[in-house]
Amino acid sequence: MGGAYSSDKARLLTLWWNRCTDEITYCQSPQRAHGIFATIDQVADTVQPWWRRGPVVAAAVLAVFAVELVFGWRSLLEALGQLRTPHWNWVAGALVAEIASMGSYARMQRALLRGAGTKVGIRRHVALAYAAHSLSATLPGGPLFSTTFNFQHLRRFGASSAVASWCIALSGVLSAGALVVIGAVFGILTRSTGSWRTLLVYMGGALLVAVGVRLVAQHPEWLINPARMLLGLLNRVRHRPVDTGQAGLTSFIDQLRSVRMRPAELTYAILLAVANWLLDALCLWMCCIALDAEGIHPSQLVIAYCAGMAAASVPIVPGGLGVVDGALILGLVAGGLTTGSAVAAVVLYRLISFVFVIGTGWLVWLVMRSRAGTPPGVMAR
Repeated sequence: MGGAYSSDKARLLTLWWNRCTDEITYCQSPQRAHGIFATIDQVADTVQPWWRRGPVVAAAVLAVFAVELVFGWRSLLEALGQLRTPHWNWVAGALVAEIASMGSYARMQRALLRGAGTKVGIRRHVALAYAAHSLSATLPGGPLFSTTFNFQHLRRFGASSAVASWCIALSGVLSAGALVVIGAVFGILTRSTGSWRTLLVYMGGALLVAVGVRLVAQHPEWLINPARMLLGLLNRVRHRPVDTGQAGLTSFIDQLRSVRMRPAELTYAILLAVANWLLDALCLWMCCIALDAEGIHPSQLVIAYCAGMAAASVPIVPGGLGVVDGALILGLVAGGLTTGSAVAAVVLYRLISFVFVIGTGWLVWLVMRSRAGTPPGVMAR
């Protein structure tokens, strides 16, 4: 199923790239972008959803579930017993931590956009963060639809096509880099992996990325020649004229001249990326406390959390259902929790971080569609 899912994403991405190189200035106005997004939707309609892969996949999933149920029945009963009597004050704290985590991500993207000269209220950024996350976590090929949706709304906020693309790409880089650094730091603190030299390497890499981003933002013309070479190579592979899309590419890069991020603004965005992960990990820790699932050190919990989030980066099923949960449970058990306590804590955590956030995100998406005058059943274009 994972290979087929990746193939579907490849079809969508290939189509998107072909259209963009033919009409790379399509994003100068939302109207010109309409045709590209409509074509993506048409191809998406022909892609067989992951839940229709056939009886073989369904039988395999049911078989795995049955085996886990048989061997883990006692732990499951223990987990259900703990879930009946949580400490609601800690549950409320976990909910607040998760809301703060989403807010940190929205503020990070807002800081990047402000560095490019586009100022938008925080409420609109928070709404966009929830809606885009829900699309990414629940739709087949969700990351592509989420990126498209994010891009559209950044354009509506007033950002140019280049600035919107830069903001989305950099937010992803900062988020991934923050998770790596957090995992390295807490891995060293628990003496479970690496050394201080390893941490220095990671920190040095992060510093180089930050400096590189700063320099590219100040001198976007540095990208012109490498980008032209890459575009020319792709045109040859696709048997198209070498200069196809060159003028639009130059115009696209010129738009990056509006990006003027100061070191303080970039540092603030990096700190928000770190806070996004740590607040989410705090939600997991509070879920453990709410169910009396004690016996694990916070550092070990963060290591388990990082393992779960790393597993979430592999898009096997929407939302990482089963994959993320299994990685989190294994990490918590390795950190000292009983299997029943770990299962209960992860179930509560996923109810907050997945069900609550995704449900809120879809409600926000419906509101955003209705305000934009688009029928709820139509994907944003």
